[in-house]
This record gives sequence, C-alpha cells and structure tokens, in this order.
Amino acid sequence: MALKPAVLVTRPAGQAQALCAGLQRLGFRTHSQPMLELKPLDVLDSAQKQCVAHLDQYQHVIFISGNAVHFGMQWIAESWPELPTSNWYAIGSATAERLRESGISQVHSSDRMTSESLLANPALERVAQHRVLIVKGFGGRVSLRDELLARGAIVDEFNCYRRICPGLESGELADKLTQWAVGLVLISSGEGLANMLSLLSPLESSKLAVLPLIVPSRRVAQLAREWGFADVHCAANASDAAMLGAAERWWQEYSKESGTGE
Repeated sequence: MALKPAVLVTRPAGQAQALCAGLQRLGFRTHSQPMLELKPLDVLDSAQKQCVAHLDQYQHVIFISGNAVHFGMQWIAESWPELPTSNWYAIGSATAERLRESGISQVHSSDRMTSESLLANPALERVAQHRVLIVKGFGGRVSLRDELLARGAIVDEFNCYRRICPGLESGELADKLTQWAVGLVLISSGEGLANMLSLLSPLESSKLAVLPLIVPSRRVAQLAREWGFADVHCAANASDAAMLGAAERWWQEYSKESGTGE
C-alpha cells in the first residue's frame, strides 16, 4: 500500500481541526498553517453602528459565511436581545446551521456555497426598493452586492471582522513546506491562495506551483491556473466534506496514473 502524502491545510486558526481529523482517518498526514487570520473589531464605526441599530428596517439580511455569523451576531445580540422579523439568508448549509444555533429558526439558504446559488432564491428575485443588509468581513467579493443593486435593491454591508495575511517571516512558509514534505495543499479561498503566494519569493512560488492544489470553486481554480499552478483540482465547495471527497478522489487518480496502487 502506497503511503499517502502530507497535506497542508490552510483554514484559519481554530477552523482546521475537523478537516485535519478527517484527512487523518483517510490515511493522510496533516499539517495546519492558516493563510488567513480573522480579527474581530474592537469598535464599530458610525456606518456599521447604523446597520446594527436599524436592523429592523432591512427586509433581507444575508450572512455570507459561518465567520460572518460568528462575528456579526455578537454585535447584533448586544443591541437586539429579541431579533426583528426579517428574511434571513445564509450562503451554504453550514452557515445556515450557525444562524439557527444563534436563534434564527427560519433561514433561506443556498444549495451550494456560492453567491450565485443564493441569488437564484425566488425570495431575492424581486427586490426593487427593498433594503438588504449583507453581513461579511472587510473586503472579499462584491458580486452579491452588485447583482442585488442591479435588481434595484438598496444594499448596505455590515463589515464585522477583518481578514489579514498571517505574519510569517521571510522564508518561513517555504521552510515549513520542505520540512513537512507537503505533497498536497488544500486552499479554502482565493484570498487564502493570494496570501500564500505573497509569503513566498518568486523562486519559492515556482517550486510550490508543481504541487497539486485542491480549491473550493471553479473561480479559485481559474485564479490558481493564472498564477502558474498546473495541477489544480476543484472540490464541490469549501466544506470539510467536499474537501475530504476531493482529496480522496485526487489520491485515487494519482495512484492510478503513477502506478503506485493502494
């Protein structure tokens, strides 16, 4: 039986344990190095305070991720011990479950972990002059906001946390990849991929580009290929289950092509 390679898991700190455990059950060795750090806000600026204070004026409230629920609901709960009646939305089933755990029983959710899937929800088709609040971190994609604006909605964004690049020393990431003998990298987002490349020198990046990547979407796969990665495999989404399935499929394909077998 061929020995499965070491896998680099790049989820933020505190969010990689379940994925690492699942990979280990499949026979992979795992190492965790976050490519994103999530930072709570110490205070809200005036615009963000207004979003929370006037939460009851939004017909639609959309949480783009579990992180948005975690950080956003902390601020919302302080001002709203009893949540207002709105249409609550979540991108992906895991985000929806986090909302339910926060006390919101009726949640519209998308089948897939994409803005495009959520936008197909009939409740968001006719939103002209409706007020919509998107709960998210600073930065990130704007396709959800732009499409809702195009449909005539009045859109505000509640940016409730920051995503930053981890503070690694020059050469530190490359040393870890070599020391750990990483043979497969799991990327959770395009931003995480960009951060990883920013932490490597051009020579280090060219060496990394030969490693197989598993990414959460076709969009991130296209970015990876544009940035020089040749061996890119697309999971159904960024969930643990989808990443585990993609890793196992990659190994089966690799074993067959290389003749190593299992």
